[in-house]
Amino acid sequence: MLDYAQCNSKKSKVVSLTQLSVIIITFNEAANIEACLKSVSFADEIVVLDSGSTDGTPDLARGMGASVHVTTDWPGFGPQKNRALDLAQYSWVLSLDADERVPPELANMIRQVVDQDVGSAYEIPRLTQFCGKWIRHCGWTPDYVLRLFKRGSAHFSDDLVHERVVLLRGVPSRLTSSLLHYSYPTPSHYWRKLEQYSQAWARQRFACGQKTSMLRAALAGVVAFLRSYFFRLGFLDGAMGFAVCSMQAQAAFGKYFALYCLNQKNVISPVPPSV
Repeated sequence: MLDYAQCNSKKSKVVSLTQLSVIIITFNEAANIEACLKSVSFADEIVVLDSGSTDGTPDLARGMGASVHVTTDWPGFGPQKNRALDLAQYSWVLSLDADERVPPELANMIRQVVDQDVGSAYEIPRLTQFCGKWIRHCGWTPDYVLRLFKRGSAHFSDDLVHERVVLLRGVPSRLTSSLLHYSYPTPSHYWRKLEQYSQAWARQRFACGQKTSMLRAALAGVVAFLRSYFFRLGFLDGAMGFAVCSMQAQAAFGKYFALYCLNQKNVISPVPPSV
């Protein structure tokens, strides 16, 4: 098995053709990877960059015809996606997460863009499912994400978490069919991601010297709930909308609380006062 560095060093040329490469980064995505890859079977190339899965994700991806590469380190979401971008061969790139699916209507739109070689970047609306229900409000829809672009026109930010595609010139166009996002099949999936993202966000902000307070953390949670439930019409999603908005409030509080804790560790002496 070639690791990322070996594969990248052996890549002597890039084929500049009007064809489509799909790039996906993975870690223990055995439950998702086959359905994800099946939904992009129309692509000319599928690149999977795995970061050391232990659940058989690389073998499953190979079995679906993907070009699989493995890294032995984890530099963060943005840098890892730039690595995957470097491995892509073709002139158009579609970046996906393993828990996303491209339905047939969207696949036809993407194929048309690539075949006609129109524009340089496209945002795609994303529809997210939470515990079996599609969430159409709460600020989750329409969730436009820039995922389809021409090589050389964009790259990923270096953010450890919540990375984004940085367009080097121009403005993106928009497709109208939705990308389907199966991110939270159970509440536990949300809590696991919340912990991961909160810690990564806090470490990144702490490294930049940002400080916060418990009051700021509490206000972030309150504002997040009010904004998503009332102003972004989360109440129209019923009971599940209330759950989503409550969890978004917890997420907002959690990331600032994690940063607060890092601030406290930095300023409080590890030796307790004598009594």
